Amino acid sequence: MLDIAEELNRWVEQGREFAVATVVAVGGSAPRQPGAALAVDSDGTAIGSVSGGCVEGAVYELCQQALEDGETVVERFGYSDEDAFAVGLTCGGIIDILVTPVRTTSPAREVFAAALAAAASGEAAAVARITDGPAELMGRALLVHPDGTYQGALGGHPELDRAVADEATAMLDAGRTGTLSLGADGRLCGQPLTVLVESSVPAPRMIVFGAIDFASALVRVGKFLNYHVTVCDARPVFATKTRFPEADEIVVEWPHKYLERTTTDSRTVLCVLTHDAKFDIPLLETALKLPVAYVGAMGSRRTHLDRNERLRDVGVTELELNRLRSPIGLDLGARTPEETALSIAAEIVANRRGGSGVSLTGAHTPIHHDGKDTPVGRIGSVA
Repeated sequence: MLDIAEELNRWVEQGREFAVATVVAVGGSAPRQPGAALAVDSDGTAIGSVSGGCVEGAVYELCQQALEDGETVVERFGYSDEDAFAVGLTCGGIIDILVTPVRTTSPAREVFAAALAAAASGEAAAVARITDGPAELMGRALLVHPDGTYQGALGGHPELDRAVADEATAMLDAGRTGTLSLGADGRLCGQPLTVLVESSVPAPRMIVFGAIDFASALVRVGKFLNYHVTVCDARPVFATKTRFPEADEIVVEWPHKYLERTTTDSRTVLCVLTHDAKFDIPLLETALKLPVAYVGAMGSRRTHLDRNERLRDVGVTELELNRLRSPIGLDLGARTPEETALSIAAEIVANRRGGSGVSLTGAHTPIHHDGKDTPVGRIGSVA
């Protein structure tokens, strides 16, 4: 639901009634991950997607039915379906969909409104909803903030809200969406209740060091992948908004000094394109000690070997050097800045999602992985 927060927030502000269908769980080669949503308002307008087209028609009907009768339901779609809404996914997987009506009289409308407003404005927030449990608890929601405070109630035992808020806070901190199994009294044992926790966090950061032509292409690809992109270079003549109009931020500063003072986390990717030892060495010395997701450094294989020796000389350990992916990017035979940016982006995605980077043709690797981000990844460079 929070993946379409901006549009849904406008619907709430306009006073519209709607039903939202959210992917709760997936099995096999399902096209969308938990948290993906489709919403339908009382006029029949639809936004979002739960399956990339496979079961949208059936889910659309479920949303209309939920708006009419006010009932929250969970439906399964896939090759094992036997109910009236059985629709096979073309990819052969299974998805469970939670359909929740959000009418003006819905008890959780205020919670949904607050959650959507927070997510639409870029604030971190998590929403918890019961997907399997007593009928009287279905349709309720709990909004959890990063500091652990919460709004709303799931109903049932008074300890349940506190237990879910604690677990949701940890999931929000990691930027994770998924389900929890808890006892009705809030204890993490038994499985009388299943709770979906959707996390919405600010866009991850991509910091591109080196205001060169390759950087311009990488900025565009980074924005396409929904990163908050910063370009940093010590040379003011190159680091300008005119040269990088799509960047969220332009910083004129020595790269290592900026990296030392800026905020990074386990989702941050660092792409070092400066290709100059006086910038690269102090920057990578700092970068390799940070728990970021990915770091890259442009240069030939000869440059890479020389760089590694220089890094060893300043005290970078072998364990830290092993985090460095160099040359950066996947082997696509890239020549142009755009092709090189695609190579780098492909490696970042593979690192994040656990992909191998090999061609799917003739391979026996899964097309869709589990969707969990790798908290701390490896780091890299291209010829």
